[in-house]
Amino acid sequence: MKVVSIVGARPQLVKLAPIAAAFAATDHEHVIVHTGQHYDADLSDVFFSGLGIPDPDVHLGIGSGSHGVQTGRTLAALDPVLAAERPDWVLVYGDTNSTLAGALSAVKMHLPVAHLEAGLRSFNRRMPEEHNRVLTDHCADLLLAPTEEAVRHLATEGLAERVVLVGDVMVDVCLRVRDAVRAGGQPRPQLPEGIDPDAPYLLATLHRAENTDDPRRLGALVSALAELPVPVALLAHPRLLAKAEEHGIKLGGGALHVGRPLPYAGMVAAVLGSVGVVTDSGGLQKEAYLLDRPCTTLRPETEWVETLADDWNRLVPDPAALGRSAWAEVATRSRPAAGRGNPYGDGRAAQNVVRVLAEHVR
Repeated sequence: MKVVSIVGARPQLVKLAPIAAAFAATDHEHVIVHTGQHYDADLSDVFFSGLGIPDPDVHLGIGSGSHGVQTGRTLAALDPVLAAERPDWVLVYGDTNSTLAGALSAVKMHLPVAHLEAGLRSFNRRMPEEHNRVLTDHCADLLLAPTEEAVRHLATEGLAERVVLVGDVMVDVCLRVRDAVRAGGQPRPQLPEGIDPDAPYLLATLHRAENTDDPRRLGALVSALAELPVPVALLAHPRLLAKAEEHGIKLGGGALHVGRPLPYAGMVAAVLGSVGVVTDSGGLQKEAYLLDRPCTTLRPETEWVETLADDWNRLVPDPAALGRSAWAEVATRSRPAAGRGNPYGDGRAAQNVVRVLAEHVR
C-alpha cells in the first residue's frame, strides 16, 4: 500500500508524528508532502526534529496569503505531485487550507481520499476551518473519526457508511511526550521573560481570525489577559504578532508576558507546569484536558465538546461581559475534582489508522 500524507500547519505535524511512526513499523510506502502553509521555523521545522518525523519527501513552499490564494496555490502545486505518485490513499489531516486543497486535488484525479480527524463540528459557519472540514468530509472516501461525537455528526449528514472510529492520534503523541517530560527526558520549557516556572502561571495562545482580525476584539482580549491576577505566558503565533502590529496593539504589560511558540515537548512541559490554559486553539484545549489542566476557551463554541464535562474546559467568548473579578475567577479556577473520562481513545489511534487504510484499499 502506498499512502501520501498532505500536511502544512503545526497541528497537522503533531498528528503526522504518530502516523509516520506507525507506517515506519510496516512495509507500506508513506510519502510526506509538506505544503509549507506554516513556513515559520517555530511552527514547522522544530516539529520535524522534535517529534522525530522523517523529512518531507516533497516541500511545496506555498507560504502565506488569503484563504483563496493559499488554497489555490496549494491545489495547483499538488496536482503534478499526486499525478506522479498515484497512491492508494491520499491522507489529509484536520481542517486547514492544505486539508481542503489536498482533498480536492485527489478527488479530481479519482484518487481515494481518507480524512483524519473527520466529523468535528463547531457549527460556526464564520470559521474558515468549519468550511474546510465539512467540504473535506463530504468529498472523502473514508472518514477516520476521533470520537463517538464525531461519528454522530457524520451520520447526521448522511455519511455513516464511510466512517470508521479510530480514536484520536493526538492522544498517542501527547501521552508519549508527557511521560518523557515527567521522566526528565525533556528540557524545561523556554517561557517568556518574567515568568517564574516554579510559581503559578497561566499558559495562553491566541491566533484565530475571529479573535485577531477585529482590532476592538483583539484589544479587549489582550486587556483581559493583562488584568489577570497571575502571570500569563502568551506564546505568540506569527498571526497574532502581525495583527497586533497592524492594529497598533501592544502585546505585554500587566500580567501578560509574550514569548515565542514552543516545540511540542516544550509546549507539553509548559502546560504541565501551569495552573491552567487560556486559548482559542482546538488542539491546546484537548492537550490541556489530556494533561489534567483546566482550560478557558476564548470562543463561543468548541469542536471538542467532551472537554466541557465537569468544567475541565469552559467557553468564555467575551471576558469583559463577565466583569473583571468573575473573569479572573474563571481563568484561574482550580483543577476539577472529578476525574476525566477517556473519550479520545487509548493511545493506539495511529496503528488503527494504518490498519484501516490497508483494509479499505480498493
